[in-house]
Amino acid sequence: MATADSTLPLDYEKRLSGDDIKDSKEVEVVSDQDSGFGVLEDERDIATHVITVTDDASLNPWTLRAFIVGIGLSAFGGVLAEIYYFKPQTVLVSTMFLAIISYVLGIAMETVIPTRGLFRYLNPHPFNKKENAFIVIMASAAANSALGTEVLAVQRLYYNITPNPGASIFLLFSSQLLGYGIGGLFRNVLLYPSKMLYPGVLPLVSMFDALFKDTSGVQKKLRLFWIAFGVVFIWEMFPEWIFPLLTGFSIFCLANQKSADFTRVFGGSNGNEGLGLLSICFDWQYISGGYNPMAIPLRAQFSNLLGYILCMVVFVGVYYKDIWSSKSFPFLSQELFYPNGTVYDQLLILNDNFEVDPKLLAEQGLPFYAGTWVVQLLTTNLGMGATFAHLLIWNFDDIKQAWDWMTPSGIRKIWGNFDWRFWRDSGMRDQQEGDETLDPHYREMLKYPDAPNSWYWVTLLASIIMGLVIIYKTNSTLPWWGFLISIILATLSILFFGTLYAITGLQFIIQPFIQMIGGFIHPGKPMANMYFVLFGYNSVTQAQLLLRDLKIAQYTKLPPRAAFTAQIIGTLFGSVLNFILMNSIIDNQRDILLSVEGTNVWSGQQPQQYNSQAIAWGALSHQLFAIGKRYQFVAWAYLIGFLVPIPFWIAHKLWPRLRADYLYTPVICYYIGWLCVGINSSILSYFTIAWVSQWWLRTRYPRWFTKYNYILAAALDGGTQVMIFILSFAVFGASGDSHLFPQWWGANQAGNYDRCLQIDT
Repeated sequence: MATADSTLPLDYEKRLSGDDIKDSKEVEVVSDQDSGFGVLEDERDIATHVITVTDDASLNPWTLRAFIVGIGLSAFGGVLAEIYYFKPQTVLVSTMFLAIISYVLGIAMETVIPTRGLFRYLNPHPFNKKENAFIVIMASAAANSALGTEVLAVQRLYYNITPNPGASIFLLFSSQLLGYGIGGLFRNVLLYPSKMLYPGVLPLVSMFDALFKDTSGVQKKLRLFWIAFGVVFIWEMFPEWIFPLLTGFSIFCLANQKSADFTRVFGGSNGNEGLGLLSICFDWQYISGGYNPMAIPLRAQFSNLLGYILCMVVFVGVYYKDIWSSKSFPFLSQELFYPNGTVYDQLLILNDNFEVDPKLLAEQGLPFYAGTWVVQLLTTNLGMGATFAHLLIWNFDDIKQAWDWMTPSGIRKIWGNFDWRFWRDSGMRDQQEGDETLDPHYREMLKYPDAPNSWYWVTLLASIIMGLVIIYKTNSTLPWWGFLISIILATLSILFFGTLYAITGLQFIIQPFIQMIGGFIHPGKPMANMYFVLFGYNSVTQAQLLLRDLKIAQYTKLPPRAAFTAQIIGTLFGSVLNFILMNSIIDNQRDILLSVEGTNVWSGQQPQQYNSQAIAWGALSHQLFAIGKRYQFVAWAYLIGFLVPIPFWIAHKLWPRLRADYLYTPVICYYIGWLCVGINSSILSYFTIAWVSQWWLRTRYPRWFTKYNYILAAALDGGTQVMIFILSFAVFGASGDSHLFPQWWGANQAGNYDRCLQIDT
C-alpha cells in the first residue's frame, strides 16, 4: 500500500475517514469557529481533503467482469445519450448514474458467481474501485451523443438525405477520436497540475471512496447516499410525468394566464417558452442537467450569476426595443425566418449540389434570426475572445508548457530521449518527479506505465486519414485544406477552453465561432460548414471529455493504459449505438422534431440550431455577418472580447482589495446568452442550491461539506437519471408512442405546464 503524499496535512487521513467525528448529529451543528476544521480554500485543498490520495497497487482492473459490465453499460449509456440529445433541455448522461449501476452489477457478479473452476475468470476477486472506474470510463466515453449524428440528423430532417450507413459509422469514428488524439498530447498541461481540478468529477470520486472504504465514517456517507438516491428516484416521477407543473412553478403565470409578456419573462417549464424569472423548479433533472450546482466552485458560480442577470436584461431589452426586428419572430428560437415570421425553407435557395444559388436567394430573400439567438451568437463570440485574453493575462504560467517543446531546449530534450521503439515510450514521466505543481494524485500514478504520446499520435493520424477519405466519399463539399484548418482551430481551442473547463468545471459551446470561420472561408456551402464544425468543434468537446475521464483515472489510481483502452472501446461502440437510435427517434418523432417549440418530452432544438447556423454561416455569412450587414456585430464581438478582461486586470493591479481577480470574464460574457433555448424554470433553484452548498455549507460547516456535500450530489444525480431512463422508454416514447399522464390541473397537456399563455408565434 502506497503512503499519502508528504505534503499533505498530518491530520489528513483522520479528517478524511471521519474518525474524529463521534456523532453525525454533532457535525450538523458544529460551526467553523468551534470545530477547528479549516475551510477548503483552493484546488489542492479540495483534491487532497475530499478524496483519498493513497493507492493500493494490488487492485486489478483488467478483469473479464469489468469488460462485460463495461460493454453492457456502454450500450446503455450510448442509447440514453442519444435520447437526451432530442430533449427540450440539454441534459448529459451523468457519470454518477453509470457508476451506481456498474457498482450494483459488479457486486452482484461478485456475490452470485462462483469463484472456482472456469468461473474464476468471471469472479477472480472482490469487485474493486479500479474495476468500477474502468467500467465508468468506458461507459462515459460511449454515453455522449456524437456530434456526427447531429450532422446526419440534419441531413435527414432538412435535406431529405440518408447517408450510406458504412460512411456514416466511419464519419462518427473519425470525428469522435480526433479530439482524443489532440487532447491526449496536452496531458502535461491540462491534466497533471493540481490547479486542473475538474470539479465536476469530485462527487463521483467521493462516491467511489464511500463505496469501497470500510470505515464508520464512510458507512454514514453510504447511508446518506442510498437514502437520498431512493428519495429522488421516487420523487422524479412527479415533476417528470405525474405533476409536471413542478418543473416550473411560477406564481406570476398562475396569476395571469392570458399575457404573452408574462409568458416571455416568467414562463419556462416548456422548451423555448420564456426566461423563467423567479420560477421555482422541483425537478432535479433540469436543476442539475448540465452542471451539478453542488460541484461547481463558488467563484465560477458567481461569474455565472452575473452573466445570468445580464442575460435577463439584454434579452428583454433586445426584444421589446425591437432590435433586429425581434418582435416579428418568436422570443426564443433557433430557426431561420422569413420577414413575416414563418419558418425559412432553406432548400428553396440551394441547388442540386447543396450550394446557394444567387437567383433562388434573390427570390426568397435573406433569412432572419430571433433577436435573442443573435444575442447568443454575439455573446458566444464575446466569450471566445475573452477566454484567450483572460487566460493569457491570468493563467499564462499554467498554459505556457503547451509550447515549451517548441523551444530549442525542448527540442533537444525530445531528441535526446527519442526511442524508435515508440511502444516503450514512458512519456518522460521520470522527469516529472520533482515538479511541485503536480497533482498529489498523479504523483501516486507514476508507478504505472503511461499510455505514451505515441498512442495518441496514432489515434490522431488514423482519425485524420479516415476524415480525409470520408469528406470526399460523402460529398460533404468540404475540401481537404478546409479540413486541416478545422484541425488547427480545434488544437488552439482545446488548449484554452480545456484550461477553463479544467479549472471552473464549465464547458463552453464554441460552435458559433467555428461556424463563423468556416462560413467565411467556405462561402455559399452550408454542407461544408456542417462538416467543418464537426471536426473543428466536436474535437474540442471530445478532448475535454477525454481529459475529464483521465482525471477520474488519476483520482482513482486507475493505470493510464487501462483508462486509454476503456475510452477507445467505449467511444467506438457508443458511436454505432448513437447512429442506430438517432434513426429510430427520427422515424418515430419526425413532426415534433421539426416544430419550433416541440413538447416537454421531445424537441428538435439542437438539430434546428445546427441547421440554421450552417445555413446562416455556411451559405450566407457574407450577406448576414460581414461589415455593414444586418448582424455585423456578431463577428465584431470576437475582437471586442479580447478587450473585456483588461479593465478587470488593471483594476486588480491598482486596487487589489476589490478582488477583480475573483471574476471569470469569459464566463460572464458567455452566460449573457445562456437562456436562448430549452427549459429555463430551473435557474433560481440552481443558484439557490449552489449558494447553500458552495458558500453556506463550505464556509459555515466545512467538516460537513467535506464529508457529505459531494456524496449527496452524487446520490441526487444518480437517482434522477435512473428514473429518467425508465420513464423515457416506459412513457415518453423513446422507441415508439409516448403516453403522457392524463390531463389534470398539475399536468396541463394542452398548453404550457406552468399555465402561462401558450404563444403560437
